[in-house]
Amino acid sequence: MKEGKGRGDGLGRVRIWDRPTRIFHWVLVLLVVVCYLSGENGRFDVHIPAGQALLVLVLARVLWGFAGSGPSRFRAFVRPPREIASYLPTLAKRAPGRHPGHNPLGGLSVVAMILVLLLQAGLGVFAVDVDGLHEGPLSFVVSYDAARAAAELHGEVVEVLLLLVGLHLAAILFYRLYKREKLVKPMVTGWAWLPAGDRPAPRLVSDWRALLVLAIAAAVVLGGFELAQRFL
Repeated sequence: MKEGKGRGDGLGRVRIWDRPTRIFHWVLVLLVVVCYLSGENGRFDVHIPAGQALLVLVLARVLWGFAGSGPSRFRAFVRPPREIASYLPTLAKRAPGRHPGHNPLGGLSVVAMILVLLLQAGLGVFAVDVDGLHEGPLSFVVSYDAARAAAELHGEVVEVLLLLVGLHLAAILFYRLYKREKLVKPMVTGWAWLPAGDRPAPRLVSDWRALLVLAIAAAVVLGGFELAQRFL
């Protein structure tokens, strides 16, 4: 296991989060806040482009779940039910879990967040306001009634998203205060303290691959909007 400087307690400093994953995480936080505040205050001139940027970013994260670094791939943190069930009793132990990435419950949280964000941004693409003054880039492909239904559901899904955000923050506090495990710092620095042993350090891929993934996601989303507006 490739390590940094040891602490003398059987732990080694290991880089578990690559730069693209960390940047994605914090830009996502920013975009969610911007989208929420702009929507609540009727600033659709900000809300609509921010929502499109959010959709690009989340699609890029989905692609990164297949092409990214080891800990960021879905196969690393989407665990079978029996493994999740066996993890639950460990929550009562006041000791860090020392997972090289997301633990089984954290993996569920990531998947749930991605799915809700995709649904939320996808609904916004087809939504239109009551007066028809502000509309998503593909609202013209559906009827006004369908676009209004998308807008209403778009508003309702926000409540689910806020619930997930609240659970996420509560989990961070629980792990920090009860289990004495820092989840935020590794997502800032990329490094975590893990048990030393024979297990190799997670494989991290080049930043250039992340730029390619982001370009593909932007081409699919923004290019798709442009093609639809030209030919539909």
